[in-house]
Amino acid sequence: MLGVQLAELTGAAPDGTEEALDLVAGFDDALAHGLGRLGGERSAALTALAGALDATPLGPAVREAAEKIAAGSVTDEHLAALAGGRTALFGAVHDALLGRLDAALGRTRAGWAEAAIETDAEAPLLGAARSWLQELAITGWRGVDHDLVSASDQAVEALLADPGARRLAVLLDGLAAELRASSPVATMERLPVRRWADLWARALLLCRPGGRSGLVGREEPGGRSGLVGREEPRGRSGPVGREEQGSAGREEPTQVSGRLLILGVDVHEHATAVQAQVHAVLEPAGGARPRVVRVSVGAAKVDTIVGPAVWRLLDAHPTLLGALAERRGLDITDMPLAASGDLIWHDDRAALAEPADPFVTARVLLPEAAFPAVPPLERHPVRIAEPVLVEGHRTGDGAVELDGHTLALDLDRLPGLGPLTPAMVTAAEACVGLVRWDGGRWTLQPLAVRGTLKRKPFEAHGGDWAMGPTDPKVVKAEAKAGDAVAVLRERAGRLLRR
Repeated sequence: MLGVQLAELTGAAPDGTEEALDLVAGFDDALAHGLGRLGGERSAALTALAGALDATPLGPAVREAAEKIAAGSVTDEHLAALAGGRTALFGAVHDALLGRLDAALGRTRAGWAEAAIETDAEAPLLGAARSWLQELAITGWRGVDHDLVSASDQAVEALLADPGARRLAVLLDGLAAELRASSPVATMERLPVRRWADLWARALLLCRPGGRSGLVGREEPGGRSGLVGREEPRGRSGPVGREEQGSAGREEPTQVSGRLLILGVDVHEHATAVQAQVHAVLEPAGGARPRVVRVSVGAAKVDTIVGPAVWRLLDAHPTLLGALAERRGLDITDMPLAASGDLIWHDDRAALAEPADPFVTARVLLPEAAFPAVPPLERHPVRIAEPVLVEGHRTGDGAVELDGHTLALDLDRLPGLGPLTPAMVTAAEACVGLVRWDGGRWTLQPLAVRGTLKRKPFEAHGGDWAMGPTDPKVVKAEAKAGDAVAVLRERAGRLLRR
């Protein structure tokens, strides 16, 4: 990234951005206090949301929903319309911001091709999930207590038993876990209003008939980044899930082969799940244009498993973890690739290749690579996470500076299961990272850094400890603490044998 590109990127926000986000904030405030007891100001917020969508196909449905809910009638259909309207506003903001980024960096991006409508049959378990989400909306976050959270248990358990509903189940389970940990919510001084509203809206849309048919990629179970979002000191958030959904129809993946060159890994942690999302460049067999892709693998977890031990939960993917730890490329054969740019990972279709320097990959291939389309329900500002290479910069006051222009560093996203530290980022002379838009500003999340610290050259990547930590102090601490993953697996196996 050059200074001139940074200047173009970090200029004034696209027209209408603040107005759209204000409309969403008004709806979220109403949801926090409960749609079953709207006052005049919060009824007006719903009316304003509907007014902004009047000229769109959603307009009539959202306006009717706003009127009916203000009058005291809160139905499943009305809530779905409002959730759809809120999602559409975020989609418009996302498109404007991503267009700004692509223009600044000179990137080309594929458009999204609509697929044929494919509607799932109505299932009782979807109805149970919608019923719980409706109760949340009527009650509002301020009214949530342990009894209301526990009402989700049966629906989540049923969804977890259905492989086709697993992503929705993880989303609901994550939301319920956060609400349970915060209950009674009325005692909280400050609520993560946008985050919970994002989770609620995404879940409600996904458990509509047809909502699951577009799921083709990854879920992002939660934690400090991605569509699950984070706590919001500056309004941060995003829907949990980062499931690659498509719209109402299914976009069938294509089979690809070639060389996969890793740029870095972004790990998303939640108390109940973890996901490693690998950003990479695919050099297709046959010499086609390189493509930017993502690989996401996840696992269920418990909140006692933290730090480098989290990698052990992903040991079903040893080839991918080996490539991360050894900084090697991968030769892949007939791997499904979704239109969203997500490789549907099969570890047995990949083989370790020669060492591949992520900094060289970013410098040589990113400028000429094609970038993937964004599925409609993925269009949320917080999902923007675009790989870049920053070199020749200065670092200070929590930001990188290029030719007098600054980009804030997002050090909160540094994973606790790798060697990357704030001191390394500050001393870095080159950084491969993800440009994000969060809390009303552009930020850079480091994935790999290279530089000199205390007169010694260093290079650190977020996935360096994917096969186990290499720092002797960390190894010693882990040995002393014991293998929590092995203990929990042994206990789970003992329970299943009974």
